Formats: sequence, structure tokens, C-alpha cells
Amino acid sequence: MNILGPDELIFGVDDIESCTQYLVDYGLKPLDCGASGGRFEALDGTAVVLRRHDDPALPADMDTQNKLRETVYGVADASTLSAIREELSRDRDARMDDNGVLHSTDDMGFAIAFQVTCRRVLSLPSETVNAPGSAPQRGVNQTAVRTDLPALPRSLSHVVYFVPDARKAEAFYVERLGFTCTDRFLGAGPFLRPAGTPDHHTLFLIETPPFMKGCEHFTFHLGGPTELMVAGTRFVEKGYQSFWGPGRHQFGSNWFWYFNSPLGCHVEYDADMDVHDATWVPREAALSADASQLFLFSRQEKWAPGGNAANAEAAH
Repeated sequence: MNILGPDELIFGVDDIESCTQYLVDYGLKPLDCGASGGRFEALDGTAVVLRRHDDPALPADMDTQNKLRETVYGVADASTLSAIREELSRDRDARMDDNGVLHSTDDMGFAIAFQVTCRRVLSLPSETVNAPGSAPQRGVNQTAVRTDLPALPRSLSHVVYFVPDARKAEAFYVERLGFTCTDRFLGAGPFLRPAGTPDHHTLFLIETPPFMKGCEHFTFHLGGPTELMVAGTRFVEKGYQSFWGPGRHQFGSNWFWYFNSPLGCHVEYDADMDVHDATWVPREAALSADASQLFLFSRQEKWAPGGNAANAEAAH
């Protein structure tokens, strides 16, 4: 199954206004926004979509606090879409709508959909590094930092589900949709990668009690750790509450910074994720703080030595 990863996450929310402002401040581009919702795009066209909680066009909610109503996966071509429809139709409803989007559910009751991908091909520079012992990645007199760095979300990276049965949930994605486990936290669940992307994961499953079932977080890729730090700092300065980070994960190696949100889940910035192919051997580790992150920072206000009397006194 040539599934590339999530194209869209569709949420049903009560407070359209605050969720709209949040996603715009996060860095997504608003399209067709109004009192009933809107679409919020990254640079490649992947998106978060907002709808009112009681919109009859949305899939049924899960009777938990979850506000994610559907995950729409992008696939490479129409033949992949047909293959998925044939596979899922064996034991569940798999309905094609008038826009060519295939709608179904996974074994945990999450609404999932599939479409020929909306992703636009990006051609953007990534962050560069100069280091002793290696040829410079930036030319002479080219600076790495500027105050007007855009630091915009480039592409929808991954989504994380709380599920009551991680093994059953994993089996559906691996056996029915061709996902591969790249790494696993024992006592929590697997990181899963579909066949159409080399990214370490586009789905992570965490086993929890049934009443918690839903979306734990989602994230978009940025152009590098500096962009992540800039975007996260700007977000904090707009008044949003940091939940976890900034730091760098062990599995996947991606830099991260998580924030609380009005969407009923956390929202992350990420950057510099590992990529893998079929020769990769999955690792396993017991879930712990050491296994979860290589390091973790605590953000402080900007400071300069000698900037005020207190700083001058501290210097003595």
C-alpha cells in the first residue's frame, strides 16, 4: 500500500474562534475560514481542518474527550486507493464520496480516510551546519541566523493515538495497510511507518484506558532545530503554554516542542526526523524519561550579561 502519511486531520470543536487563532498563530495558512470552520495549510498543502462539533457531515465522535474526528491519509495514486478499498471492504464499510475520498474506520473506532495526496512538492533549503572536520555547509559570509526567519510548518508529520489495545491497533495498520513498526516502547506501543515514506513514523500508538481514547498530539515538520526554536519561542511569546520541550527524542531523533491547545490534544513542532528503509531493525525500550528524550531544555526569558543592575551584581 503506497500510503504517504497523513494529509489532513479533521477536528470537531465548539470554539471555532479560539482554535482558528491557535492554528494561525502556530503558523498554518487559513483558507475558507468562517464561523463553521476552515482549512489551515502547511507549505506543502497538508492541513488541519476545523468543523463545528455538531456538524452532521463529521464522523461520529468517540464519546470521550477526543476532538479528532477523522485522519485523512494521502496515497500515491488511484490504484493504491482502489487496493485499500478492496482490502477494507472485506470486513467493514469503505465508502467513496463524491470527491474521491475513501472513508472507513480502524479497529479502535478511529475514523480514517484516504485520498490521492494533496501534497505539493517542496523545494526549500534546510538548516545548514558548519563544523570542524567537515566541509562548511554555508558559504563564506553567509550567516545562519536572522531575526526575520519565517519558521513555518512545512508538512504534516505524524499523529499519536491513545488506544485501549495497542497490539490490536498495530495489527490493523501493519496487516491491512502495510505499515511497518520502526521502534517500540514496551508498555506503551509502536512507532509505525507506512510504505510510501521513509520518515521514522507517521503514527504512534500509546495504550491507555478506554476512557482516554483519542488523539494525544499531532505535529508538523519544520526546516531544522533553529526553526523549531524560533517558532516555539514566538508561540510562547503569543501567550501559549509550553507542555514539553524543547528537546530531542531518542526514537526518531526528532527535535520537539509540545504545546497545550484548545483542540483537545497537544500540538507539537518537530524537526530533523530519522528516515529508514526496509533494512532497518526495530529497537525496543521500556518507556522512561531517559528512553523518551536525549535531552530536555527549560525555556527562560532572554538574558544578556550586564544588561541590568541585577545582572551586573550576579556577574560579581
